[in-house]
Amino acid sequence: MNDNLAEALNEQMNFEFYSAHVYLAMAAYCSGESLDGFANFFIIQAEEERFHGMKIYKFLNDRGRRATLTALGEPKNEYASMLDAFEHGYAHEQQNTKRFYNLADIALNDREHATMYFLKWFIDEQVEEEALFDNIIQKLKRIDKDSNAFYMLDAEFAQRSFVAPAE
Repeated sequence: MNDNLAEALNEQMNFEFYSAHVYLAMAAYCSGESLDGFANFFIIQAEEERFHGMKIYKFLNDRGRRATLTALGEPKNEYASMLDAFEHGYAHEQQNTKRFYNLADIALNDREHATMYFLKWFIDEQVEEEALFDNIIQKLKRIDKDSNAFYMLDAEFAQRSFVAPAE
């Protein structure tokens, strides 16, 4: 693995940790609105992002490269509505997908087959993440002012949990 690819993987690892920070800020917003189920949704998202960051951390180490941590940026902490929070989450996931595509392009150009195979898991994951956020956004738009449906969705999200995928 050349230095350019290792540096790009380190940047992505740090972006995954930043993503966890973003989702924790969204969880805090939800908690502040007394929407504990929605808060749980974003706490689980944060756990997934930390898992992703650690997956890259381990891969770098397994390939004899050093994982290097950097400072995290300040996330957005205020949202106009739950729909606004999910739309920001969706845009964040789309940005992350582009980042993984860029990594895959670098690995492909370098003919770094182990990294190309490693990145496939993340690209598949991004398809799921974007679909999840898009689906929730569509539900929130349909719910609109129906407070019963909104609180049912909040209760549904309270049941969400994170189980690390089997390797």
